[in-house]
Amino acid sequence: MKFEKIGNCKVIISNPDSYHNYFAWPTAAKLQNGKIAVVASGFRLKHVCPFGKAVIAYSDNEGETYTAPAPIIDTVLDDRDAGILVYGDSNVLVTSFNNTVDFQKGEAEKYSGDKGGYQVAYLSRVEKEDEEKFLGSVFKISNDYGVTFGPLHKSPVTSPHGPLKTRDGRIIWVGTNFQREKGVEAYEIKPDGSMEFIGAIPNSVFDDKRVMSCEPYAIELPDGTLLCQIRVGRYGDDMVLTTSQSVSKDGGKTWSEPEILLSKNGGATAHIIKHSSGVLISAYEKRRDPDDEASPYGIKLMFSYDDGKTWDTDNWLYETKISTDLGYPSTVELTDGSLLTVFYAHETADDPAVIMQQKWRLGK
Repeated sequence: MKFEKIGNCKVIISNPDSYHNYFAWPTAAKLQNGKIAVVASGFRLKHVCPFGKAVIAYSDNEGETYTAPAPIIDTVLDDRDAGILVYGDSNVLVTSFNNTVDFQKGEAEKYSGDKGGYQVAYLSRVEKEDEEKFLGSVFKISNDYGVTFGPLHKSPVTSPHGPLKTRDGRIIWVGTNFQREKGVEAYEIKPDGSMEFIGAIPNSVFDDKRVMSCEPYAIELPDGTLLCQIRVGRYGDDMVLTTSQSVSKDGGKTWSEPEILLSKNGGATAHIIKHSSGVLISAYEKRRDPDDEASPYGIKLMFSYDDGKTWDTDNWLYETKISTDLGYPSTVELTDGSLLTVFYAHETADDPAVIMQQKWRLGK
């Protein structure tokens, strides 16, 4: 698929004058009032630290400028991946998840210098009852275009970019069960914030072996089919990081055997939208490939013209050799049909991660 970039890639969310200056795992959405909202985990020290908050920034000029990021979810734990769903007349749902105190302490102790001690000192003050209260996958709901948010709800599943809305008004969250060994599951979020189990997706198969399946994202196609892309991974000497796809024809109750879409280390953590032209666009990150150390890292796009039956893959949107700590892209369509993709990356090897944006348009 031919496409062209519009302008240069730019930083849209950062905090350069503070100790708490690491931002990652964003999701973008267009609100009912026309504004663009970008959520992310921010005000962190690094990839794992206890100070993360799920934050939101807004643009009222289609991504030209943004407000400063404001916290939405700020528990005593490490609030991470921020997803967003826009639905109804004015509703906005924002998701996140966190880690245990013991896990965060272990990561903090690996940190050289004062920052590690700073984190351990904070974590030592977190009471057990507070950890138990907030630990897990969480979300909040706004009824006023994301200006104010209601109470914190818990979820059995988590995913980087959040749930989907069906044409009949249901909110379905396809995510990784927080107890991880249960894999990818679909739940319906009820109006009161409670959740009801719908169905599960089999773990993906790579080289005739079931492998870790996590970080899914699903959309509904015009015929009601749910299409889900899933991160497939294996670490160690025989590393795998790729993407599989599964579909459901019955609202999420049953799912097809996941099909691997990319090469062994072709990339993962996809976010899908359906463009007004009918093209499906999936954005995903490409990280280190042990079999091709010279290859760059960055953000890729894949396109489907037949509602996900086949894909045109491996189209570079952003390339770098600075750091493999990047990715989690998501895309929104702008008023004129052009696209805006947000992701996180490092501008230099010495700088913290920030939220970046690249505008682009489909070719003819």
